[in-house]
Amino acid sequence: MEAATQAAMQAALDPTTNAGAAPAPNKAPGAAAAESAGEPILEVRGVSKRFGGLLALGDVDYTVPRGRIMGLIGPNGAGKTTMFNCITGVYKPSVGDILFRRAPGAAPVRTNGFKPEKMTALGIARTFQNIRLFSDLTVLDNVRIGRHARTRQIFLGAVLRTRGQKREEERIVEDSMRWLDFVGLGKHALAPASGLAYGHQRRLEIARALATEPGLLLLDEPAAGMNPQETQMLDELIHRILDQGITVVLIEHDMKLVMHICDKLVVLDHGIKIADGTPEEIRRDPRVVEAYLGRGAADA
Repeated sequence: MEAATQAAMQAALDPTTNAGAAPAPNKAPGAAAAESAGEPILEVRGVSKRFGGLLALGDVDYTVPRGRIMGLIGPNGAGKTTMFNCITGVYKPSVGDILFRRAPGAAPVRTNGFKPEKMTALGIARTFQNIRLFSDLTVLDNVRIGRHARTRQIFLGAVLRTRGQKREEERIVEDSMRWLDFVGLGKHALAPASGLAYGHQRRLEIARALATEPGLLLLDEPAAGMNPQETQMLDELIHRILDQGITVVLIEHDMKLVMHICDKLVVLDHGIKIADGTPEEIRRDPRVVEAYLGRGAADA
């Protein structure tokens, strides 16, 4: 692991370093009630993933509490993005089950083997570690693509340009603009996506994911490459997403952000879950210290 990441993790794991940190913002309305009911929005049960002889994930169990922000952390190569790929249908788990409950009280849906488009329809959206935008399209059109996941008109209506099709296209534009305004990119709607600054491209990817109307949003290293001001704005944006009733899971190496924003953390190391708990519990877990900083730091 890079020295900068090690230093950030060491600072995050040291309670004295964060003594003056600002308190976490207020949680979404109703989130406490959802958590007290004990119902997760997502359950990962004994999930393993093999690529030939390589074990990328080994018997991983955890739950994602509804109405909360959960962090999935660990050193490089720990299996975090592989886990996201299993949840979103890019990979099918070799062993184990993934269960998703879109609505409170609903029966869980076993999603093993579902394709990514099916997962989007169910209500799981994601962003990527490496930004994936349609760079030749406008900012607005990038979000419209995400919004089309919720269209109702059939192909024939699009060909014939029926009245219903035209009304739906108008709604798609309106909804897309609403999400662009939500992430602070409304004034860039007609600009090419390739012309956006890096931090704005991250926000555009989030807006496109939000346009699919998810119940669960997975963010893969959303703060990567951001300066402190952009990271603070991201912190605020994630909490506003939570206020929309959307549960958030993020992979992130910015440990200051993770420790401040997350209600729960799951730690992976070499594909194995080594810890699961609150940020304060994770901060004091010797297995986590060892995974990030080495056995000598854990024994110190």
